[in-house]
Amino acid sequence: LSPSMCDRLCSTDDCMPGTGVYLRHGYIYSSLAGYVLRKNEGEELPVISVVRETEAQLLPDVGAIVTCKVTSINPRFAKVHILYVGSTPLKDRFRGTIRKEDVRATEKDRVETYKSFRPGDIVLAKVISLGDVQSNYLLTTAENELGVVVAHSEAGAQMVPISWFEMQCPRTHAKEFRKVARVQPEYLQA
Repeated sequence: LSPSMCDRLCSTDDCMPGTGVYLRHGYIYSSLAGYVLRKNEGEELPVISVVRETEAQLLPDVGAIVTCKVTSINPRFAKVHILYVGSTPLKDRFRGTIRKEDVRATEKDRVETYKSFRPGDIVLAKVISLGDVQSNYLLTTAENELGVVVAHSEAGAQMVPISWFEMQCPRTHAKEFRKVARVQPEYLQA
């Protein structure tokens, strides 16, 4: 992703034209001011496009804090859809995985995925490894500020955190295990 305006981007021997570009004398040129996107579509030549700054897709990057929704769990990991990078909503859907060993910083061998997350939970996590087309982003919740921020009980009520590993339904007072994020009130944040 790099800025461009009416630049010669590449030869038609090296790339295929996408959106926001035009062909002239065997070369691909940018037809608007924006960012160059280069996508490899399988075995073919990469497709080169130019998008305006407002259309440039923000991507989850290593170290970024993301907000995601748990879609499924099994004993080894939780699958999630990444919804936000920081406070910016994503246009495209990105998948992530929180492995059992990346849930907590301590007692990693005693973590049970179903006692940390449930499908539908909203989780704050940090990106630890980038995915590719076939795989997911690897995420961690192994910091106090990371983990479940919104969960609903079986009765459908939004649950309230009562410790770093439990949430309670305000209607039924039933308790459920979660890896709870320690969310600081805004007036305490620097």
